[in-house]
Amino acid sequence: MSIVAVKKYFEEFGMADMVRELDASSATVELAARALGCKPERIAKTLSFLVGETPIVIVTAGDVKIDNAKYKALFGAKAKMIPSGEVEGLIGHSVGGVCPFALNDGVRVYLDESLKRFDTVFPACGSANSCIELTIPQLEQYSRFLSWVDVCKLREE
Repeated sequence: MSIVAVKKYFEEFGMADMVRELDASSATVELAARALGCKPERIAKTLSFLVGETPIVIVTAGDVKIDNAKYKALFGAKAKMIPSGEVEGLIGHSVGGVCPFALNDGVRVYLDESLKRFDTVFPACGSANSCIELTIPQLEQYSRFLSWVDVCKLREE
């Protein structure tokens, strides 16, 4: 149901037709990259955390992972991902389709600096087989993010 909410959200901007429903799963970075025929780093993965009682999402490039020291320095707490069974209730989308659009009230959105190296990225759109291609300025606008953060480190190969 949350892809419906995301499409409705993008209708406000005349962009609902840009939401793509894929024939294959895009629930992980690797699956999304394969389905879209792009490099994994261009997949904008959205990670869900709790800071105290507040749910937040951080959108990062597909080739990075959270740096616990950077996260703790910024948020004043250890990085605590929301358990998968609680993500939909707290965020508004289920695991595999979490995105920074059409979120539950009170969810804070942050964009990680790792995204800035790309012209366009592919965030999910509320389901495990959906996405939209956005420029970084569009991602900023439509995610209604609070701030850019630097909480990631490059994945070690």
